[in-house]
Amino acid sequence: MWKTIIHLFFCVLFASCTSVNSRPEVNLKDFMVEGTIDSDHTLAFRNALEYCKAVKASKLIVPAGDYSLYPDYAFEKYQYVSNNTAALKRILLDVSKMENFEIVGVGANLLFHGYMVPFNIDSCRNVKITGFSVDYARAFHSEGLIIKAGEGWADLSFDKEYIYKIINGDLHFFDERGEIYPVSHLLEWNSERREPQLYGADYWLQQNTIPAEQLPDGNVRVYHKRLNVTPGNVLMLGPGGHRHRYSPCVIINHSHDVLVRDMNIYHCGGMGVVAQFSSNIEINKVSIKPRPNGRMVSITADATHFSHCSGYVRMIECEMFNQIDDATNIHGMYGMVMQKRADDKLLVKFPHDQQYGLDILQPGKKCELLHQYSLITHACPVVKECRRLNKEWYEVTFTEPLSDSVRVSDLITTLDYPEVLIKGCRMGNNRARGLLLGSRAKTIVEDCYFHIPGAAILFEGDGYYWFEQAGVREVIIRNNVFDNCNYGYVNWGKACIATGNGPRENKLESRYNRNITIENNTFRVFDPRLLNFVSTDSCLFVNNKIEKTTDYEYKLKEQRPFVFDGCSNMDIRVEQ
Repeated sequence: MWKTIIHLFFCVLFASCTSVNSRPEVNLKDFMVEGTIDSDHTLAFRNALEYCKAVKASKLIVPAGDYSLYPDYAFEKYQYVSNNTAALKRILLDVSKMENFEIVGVGANLLFHGYMVPFNIDSCRNVKITGFSVDYARAFHSEGLIIKAGEGWADLSFDKEYIYKIINGDLHFFDERGEIYPVSHLLEWNSERREPQLYGADYWLQQNTIPAEQLPDGNVRVYHKRLNVTPGNVLMLGPGGHRHRYSPCVIINHSHDVLVRDMNIYHCGGMGVVAQFSSNIEINKVSIKPRPNGRMVSITADATHFSHCSGYVRMIECEMFNQIDDATNIHGMYGMVMQKRADDKLLVKFPHDQQYGLDILQPGKKCELLHQYSLITHACPVVKECRRLNKEWYEVTFTEPLSDSVRVSDLITTLDYPEVLIKGCRMGNNRARGLLLGSRAKTIVEDCYFHIPGAAILFEGDGYYWFEQAGVREVIIRNNVFDNCNYGYVNWGKACIATGNGPRENKLESRYNRNITIENNTFRVFDPRLLNFVSTDSCLFVNNKIEKTTDYEYKLKEQRPFVFDGCSNMDIRVEQ
């Protein structure tokens, strides 16, 4: 202890004697206490980061090695995170209000125990995180090998990682410290292909648990009235309850010029990288997939997610495999007009609980007001003042009186979009879809590989469920390989490239998505459905190669490769 105190004293003395323009580099090894190997290194990380803030360090170096991290001594902060669970979270590295700072893991392996967020970047500028591998000792989901199965039941064998108890006839999961790991749904994964089972659907549960009994042979028999699975495959029991999407790996909030590079994210309890209200974000050579010879599932939500970002979003040469949700989702969020309190004042509520507390409507921001079911914009006022009543409700005053077209149930959001470049990425074997694209700035997807169980690319957006703002205006999809997509649950996509919910009314007038170019791609298909667009104006499909395969059995009735509803200017050119 005294050695550590003396060392810190001389570190501070050295920092104070350096020139004003000098910014020191800090090494984690100088904060490691003897005897902590294979125990808990969290306090060393915390002390090192706090010291970096104190001396305005340029870099924190984390040497190669294995680090065990527990929540006991971690930073603590209540966080509202887009499309994740809002909660009081424990954070390993809470990088807040820092500039020109880099965290370098020189082959550092971070092993987390319990509910923790590895990296939080909040109100920062020019921050880099590079060179880490992230995993958790106990996954936030559970996996059981299917030994036997029949209609409505399955016998499962669990690895020792998945600690469980059967209480009052229901299966409950825990970790080594007794923390509860709730369950929301079941999904079958093909052990040979290491991907969701062909046309397999989620089995959703009540009360975040499932009826079960302990068998004399050590296995567990679970019951669900619709359960129909295959022995030899793996049954995933997905996370649920208040712990659903609780511990993302990297959170980026109100920050600018952020780079996440050369990272392996083997697991986390939420999204791999989630950014909100931030600009100029690059994800470069980040691999999100299970540890080799490890679990079937990697992370428990989207690989990446961007909400109300601006500037640019770039994903370069990344891998996104076996996660429980999409490869990315780029969008804004709609609030709903609940009352017109004056000519220039509205009472607004954000309907979805994963939008709470995000303070989207800031003074000076230009907004759009849309009719809920047509998604047609009819006014673009500027916010003068936004009074937050609580995490759901806001009183918004505008710089000028609103038009008579504004009505209760209208949607409202701001006009912030990033230019998007997704290049050289590989993705697949996950639950659900690939890229959910919703930025109205220029978006390019090129040189990528897709093997997605649903739609490889989905243009989403709606005003009645997720309340996600989208509606693209210029998208280029070129030089990609779409390899046997749409092999999963039929509700995950109506075609390889498709639109999602979109408008429910006035689809042709809405033209919610516009100017999509699909060129020089290769489509390897067992499923004939290539495009399915709703409320889209202007699509060019040209110079694409279509190869038919027999790798999967197609079981649906639809044979049309191109389906359009409420669309105009569809230029589809297919070489015979």
